[in-house]
Amino acid sequence: MPLHKSAEKRLRQSARRNERNRARKKELRVLVKNVQKLIGSKADEAEVQAAYRSAIQKLDRLGVKRYIHPNKASRKKSQLSRLLNRYMKAE
Repeated sequence: MPLHKSAEKRLRQSARRNERNRARKKELRVLVKNVQKLIGSKADEAEVQAAYRSAIQKLDRLGVKRYIHPNKASRKKSQLSRLLNRYMKAE
């Protein structure tokens, strides 16, 4: 339990930020899994492209703002790109 007013405030701020960070990371995981699921189910090409684009945008944004490490964002983008390219060749 914090003993000072400033420590109480820092605790409240930390809790809010933690919740916000977890929500953003969860949203990212959902977007990435959505792309993978659409590719696995042989969905429409336009639908896959739209899901891919939104996942890449979110990865870029979270990497630049340091919610995730920039190298992790780059690695995930590369993995999704390879997956999408294999899907496009198979069609």
